[in-house]
Amino acid sequence: MVPKFVLVGGFLGAGKSTTVARLADAFTQQGKRVIIVTNDQAEELVDTHSLREQGFDVGEVAGACFCCSFNELTKVVENLSLDQRPDVIIAEPVGSCTDLVATVIRPLEHVYESPLEIAPYGVLLKPSHGQKILAGKNARGFSPKAEYIFRKQIEEADFVVLNRIDQLSAEEIEELEDALVAEYPNRPVLRMSAKTGEGFEAYLEFLLQSGQFGQRVLDIDYDIYAEGEAELGWLNCQAHLAAPEAVDLDDLLLRLVQRLQQRMIDADVEIAHLKSIGMWDGNYAVANAVSNSTSAELSLASEFRGSEAELVVNARVAASPELLESLVRSELQHAADSNSATIVISTLQSFRPGRPEPTHRMST
Repeated sequence: MVPKFVLVGGFLGAGKSTTVARLADAFTQQGKRVIIVTNDQAEELVDTHSLREQGFDVGEVAGACFCCSFNELTKVVENLSLDQRPDVIIAEPVGSCTDLVATVIRPLEHVYESPLEIAPYGVLLKPSHGQKILAGKNARGFSPKAEYIFRKQIEEADFVVLNRIDQLSAEEIEELEDALVAEYPNRPVLRMSAKTGEGFEAYLEFLLQSGQFGQRVLDIDYDIYAEGEAELGWLNCQAHLAAPEAVDLDDLLLRLVQRLQQRMIDADVEIAHLKSIGMWDGNYAVANAVSNSTSAELSLASEFRGSEAELVVNARVAASPELLESLVRSELQHAADSNSATIVISTLQSFRPGRPEPTHRMST
């Protein structure tokens, strides 16, 4: 049996990680062996930690997007396949990337020597940005160059998934779907909440189709693309917290993300995605915020109390790396002080992504 390759696209904060976990669980329950490949511009990715804690086989391509590290992508897949050939490969690209049909899907078909069945390429739509960009709401938040990436992601998709419908009213869902259909005709639109599972079976069924998919090669301006990515500050941080008494991990994590979100709102910088995971002794919790206009939430609860925890913070924000680093250091220290604890930062990377330079680009 040829492994099926499922690429889960979508902008930062669209809900890709939750979708990937639900997909992996569904395929596993069908008796299939699943491997997952995550992707980031830097190491210490919350998604990788979270998926591993859930028991999945996960490899990470760090330091560049899939398109710029195509050989690393295939190497990670091969390493995860050494003991047993996978039935399904799920790949989650960087949320600020586009042009994946020409730089990932087509090279997998024509350059990579191992045969794969390419699933329909679906892009998850992030409602908060969809409402601002597609539905013409005020306070767009990002510049036209960042919006350019958002739109190009939808343009190359085989289908679009309107995700997070649990956070929308029926009227808002209809408004977004109408805007999608008007601007991107001939794109099937699915409605789903990866969090609650509503609409997930239809999404899974769509992916199980066989045929020629991933055929929409973009006409794309890499100068605008690069400038749009570079507008986002990128931060990955890992720290160890030690307290004299037991701390509620869920409360600690949610308060950390809430305070960081408020600091960014006060600084008038737009959040693309802000997430954190806390882990200790087999317990883990995840909290995130996907925009300035939606509340931070505890997306995975641990119900754990302990005196130590490993904390990972990922921030993708339209702000300078220096500001991001200052805010994260400050709020990690505040979290420690609030619990009479000590905090030691072991790694911290803060930067703007460089210009995308695809390993392969097959436009014909």
